[in-house]
Amino acid sequence: MIKLSNQIFKISCLLAVLFMMSCGEKEVKEEVILRPVKYSEVTYLGGEKTRQFSGTAKTEKIVNLSFRSSGIITKLDMNLGQKVKKGTLLGTLDNVAARLNYESAIESKNSTESQMNTAKLALNRMRTLYEKGSSSLSDYEAAKNSYRTALASFESSKRSVAIQQDQIRFGYLYAPEDGVIASVTSEVDENVSPGQVVGVLNAGTAIEISLGLPESVINAVKKDMEVKVSFTAIEGETFNAVITEVAPALNANTSTYPITVMVTDSDERIKSGMAANVLFEFVNEDMAKNIIVVPTNAVGEDGNGRFVFLVEGEQNKATVKKQSITIGNLTSEGFEVKTGLKAGQKIATAGLQTLLDGQDVKLN
Repeated sequence: MIKLSNQIFKISCLLAVLFMMSCGEKEVKEEVILRPVKYSEVTYLGGEKTRQFSGTAKTEKIVNLSFRSSGIITKLDMNLGQKVKKGTLLGTLDNVAARLNYESAIESKNSTESQMNTAKLALNRMRTLYEKGSSSLSDYEAAKNSYRTALASFESSKRSVAIQQDQIRFGYLYAPEDGVIASVTSEVDENVSPGQVVGVLNAGTAIEISLGLPESVINAVKKDMEVKVSFTAIEGETFNAVITEVAPALNANTSTYPITVMVTDSDERIKSGMAANVLFEFVNEDMAKNIIVVPTNAVGEDGNGRFVFLVEGEQNKATVKKQSITIGNLTSEGFEVKTGLKAGQKIATAGLQTLLDGQDVKLN
């Protein structure tokens, strides 16, 4: 009976050991199961590519409207979108001060004119007396000086009248050219100063787009180069355009080179102020050198910015490491990468949201 019990105990221990070994094997098997990951190699941007940059449409001639004198606006006949003809009266000022000054100038002119006429009569009488020997030379010279002084005062008063007339005219605002009112920044009863902008007139017919280009492409952009333009407000259509200006210097505020593009396709749907995208077709191998690009689906973003997962290791066992990057423009081949990657490195291209930094994977 004791022997039977010992045999049963040994069999139980053996089964327990076998069970534990089988569990251990399962655990080992679970540990070596690696997640497959798709990847690609970091490359340079190709020599032929499409680049897109954003800008804002505007007419090629914009005129700031302002009065040339100060005063309170009594009339402002300007509305957003209003079409106006050259010479149309757009606004007036009260001009009280200018009118008072004009009246004062007229009175001064009349007074100096009377004094000049009196001095002229005195000079003529003195000249006659001097020629007859009835007057001295000093009296004659004094009469001439008096006339010159009176004449100078009269001429000065005439100029003052002309100036005050201009001041009155400066209280009227006329449309300098045909165009469309693009904005109105003042209102009736507002006190304005000379040169203060009260509205903006789009006086041109052609549409221009102003935008800035980075250093990496500016040398491939030339004046008269043809480009394509699309507008957010006009879906599914592109328009022909040409580069009209290329700035020779960097804009320090934007760190880009300003250029101007003129739309050559006339279309009434294109309005000043519309958001525009300008598409450039570059064929320049030299420009493409050293510009690293990665697929858009390989780039993730978190609270620290943009990142990719570097893949390091062999085909059957590799490790992914989170790598912060700085991206540039979006190209037809993906995002430009300014910092954080080198050509030839491997990066994961799918399932970024489920990968962990330092995770072991299998390359797929």
